[in-house]
Amino acid sequence: MSEAHKEPRWERRKQDRPQELLAAALQLFVERGFAATRLEDVATRAGVSKGTLYLYFDSKESLFKSVVRSNMLPLLDEAEAMVDGHQGSSAELLRQLIMRWWEAVAHSGLCGITKLMMAESGNFPELARFYHEEIIVRSDAMMVRILQNGMARGEFRQVDAESMKKVIIAPVVMLMLWDQSFGPCAISPIDPQAYLASLIDLCIHGLNQSHGPGDDTQKSHNK
Repeated sequence: MSEAHKEPRWERRKQDRPQELLAAALQLFVERGFAATRLEDVATRAGVSKGTLYLYFDSKESLFKSVVRSNMLPLLDEAEAMVDGHQGSSAELLRQLIMRWWEAVAHSGLCGITKLMMAESGNFPELARFYHEEIIVRSDAMMVRILQNGMARGEFRQVDAESMKKVIIAPVVMLMLWDQSFGPCAISPIDPQAYLASLIDLCIHGLNQSHGPGDDTQKSHNK
């Protein structure tokens, strides 16, 4: 094969290298956690030298941030675009958002990132702040927006959107943690689709404007 044919293939390989490093890093962070993952192991799994890794990432912290950004931010962009363009009911938007999020993160390694942050954020506060500012703040704001829009349109009863968003998000986080802990051990297996369907049913019926008892609870809470 001529040199003219070899050069483009080499260039494509070089361009792919950051993504290969990010993929290897995601696997190792999920398998071992942040503290136990070494840069030389990431380089080995990606099939490059440690020196090559340092051409793209100057520390384990910067590598981890790039892993989170490259995997999580596109999902947030997609979810926000879905909220922006939704034409149907707020209940249906809530349903679609929860189900699509799970479809995107299930068995992709991203559930493992959530578990890592829950387990190790106390030891790495800088990474916790980073994850909160770039991921959690955006996802929380999106959920609050759905709730506020639903209330403004008369579809949802009046609730404290800031508190309610935590109530809705927490079971999804729990499912992600279960997937990475008890799930692989087959201890009391959970059917994710049935679990999420039950969560969505509970949320929608609890938020429904015509749900009388909830109004009494909210009035009592506000006294």
